[in-house]
Formats: sequence, C-alpha cells, structure tokens
Amino acid sequence: MSAINTTPLVDIMLVLLIIFLITVPVVVHTVPLSLPREVDQPTRTLPQTIVIAVDRTGNVYWNEGRIEAGSLSAHLAARAGDDPQPEVQIRADRDARYEFVGRVVAACQRAGIEKVAFITEPDAARLAAP
Repeated sequence: MSAINTTPLVDIMLVLLIIFLITVPVVVHTVPLSLPREVDQPTRTLPQTIVIAVDRTGNVYWNEGRIEAGSLSAHLAARAGDDPQPEVQIRADRDARYEFVGRVVAACQRAGIEKVAFITEPDAARLAAP
C-alpha cells in the first residue's frame, strides 16, 4: 500500500493553529486611541485668504504677484492684525527646496498668523486605482 499517512501533518497543523491563536493577541498590543477620521474637504479660497506660492528657485509670490522674500514678514505682519485674521495657504513647487518653504512658514510664525495650510494636488495614480 503506497498511501501517505496525513495524521501527523494534521496534528502539527492544529498545534500550530492553536499556538498562533494564543500568541497573536499578545504580540499585537497597542495603546488604545481614538484616531481622527480623514475628511477630504475642498479648498475654499475666501477673499481674506492669502495664497503664498514658492517656485523651485525660491521666488515668493503673494496672491500671484512676486515679492521679495525679505519683505514677506512685513506683508504678513500688516495683515496679521486683521479681524478675522486671514488664513495663509502655501503652494510650493514639487522641486522647491525645504529651506524656501521653511522660510515662509517661519515668517508666518513670526508675524503671528494662526492658520497656515499647505495646498497640494491629489495623486492621479491613486485616484485612478480602484
């Protein structure tokens, strides 16, 4: 008779299954948190919203008009006292160095701007995937 005895194989598989069922809850121990849900909201550009663009060479644009990077703090400080305070939306070129964007964020912080947002474009590859 040339049949394979599968009884030891089934015994080993059942033992492994029991071991995994017991050890997995112990291994997957995490801190219980209530995480926020992701909400995709369309960008609303209000009249008091300031759009600051940074191109790949470090040029700074205030609502589509080019300004000197050194005068950005003065422009922001002049608008920081408005009631309600405007939101600053930063649009940076994909190839812009972090240093250029960091300067804009630091200028917003020094001027006392409370709302700073980064504008991005959705990834077309992710949107096309089912």
